[in-house]
Amino acid sequence: MMSRAPRILVFDSGLGGLTVFREIVRARPDAIYIYMADDAGFPYGAWREPDLVARLLDQMAGLIAAHEPDCVVIACNTASTLALPALRARFATPFVGTVPAIKPAAERSRSRLFSVLATPGTVARDYTRDLVRSYAGGCDVTLVGSTRLAVMAEAQMHGEPASDAEISSEIAPCFVSIADSDGTVRRTDVVTLSCTHYPLLLARLMALSPWPVTWIDPAPAIARRVVQLLGPSPAGSLPGEASALFSAGVPGPSVRQALAGFGVDCHTPATAG
Repeated sequence: MMSRAPRILVFDSGLGGLTVFREIVRARPDAIYIYMADDAGFPYGAWREPDLVARLLDQMAGLIAAHEPDCVVIACNTASTLALPALRARFATPFVGTVPAIKPAAERSRSRLFSVLATPGTVARDYTRDLVRSYAGGCDVTLVGSTRLAVMAEAQMHGEPASDAEISSEIAPCFVSIADSDGTVRRTDVVTLSCTHYPLLLARLMALSPWPVTWIDPAPAIARRVVQLLGPSPAGSLPGEASALFSAGVPGPSVRQALAGFGVDCHTPATAG
């Protein structure tokens, strides 16, 4: 167990990682947090894979040298499923990734019919398909690669919410009905949110669903993993602090306000190159 408050770096392509950050803070409120939004590179799904890996390695080299974190949380499914092996090979700092919650979805689905809502890159990646093969035997799994939902979530944080129709169109493929040979009709009963931006829209996703489902947010599991690595908060420890970095520069008022709601210091946001 650490004798001082740990420094935890939470990294994402934008503001979606705040959903993970929030859970980690609940688990280790005494830690010192650096939240890094690589908004100059958002969305990561538009990048060629070798270029994105190179960008992530470059970004992480500067961040680790500057802040010396005790743990780095890659709060992005796209980055995690693509670059975690390269990051772990290059840096000695422990990394916690964010990967599609296939195993818990399979365990919680009673209809044996669940969906993975992710970015197209995460859906196409071998890592995701290997998780399905390993943990979802006996289930019918629908992989849904949304091209716009992460952008909609990011825009909502900037004060520009998408319409109900736009969101409904993106999530519609998640909801599947299958008639079995005995005449039984099964419907999707679990959807795993496999992009950290998506929980930012959870209230709207629930309201716009054609029928109720269980939505799985991976953030609590990530927070538990951080505590496994760093230990729990010592008794009597004081709350830590959190600051934000943005690769595209100082954010606008709406983003500052949103970050303040997550407890992140936005008075003097710094820029990361």
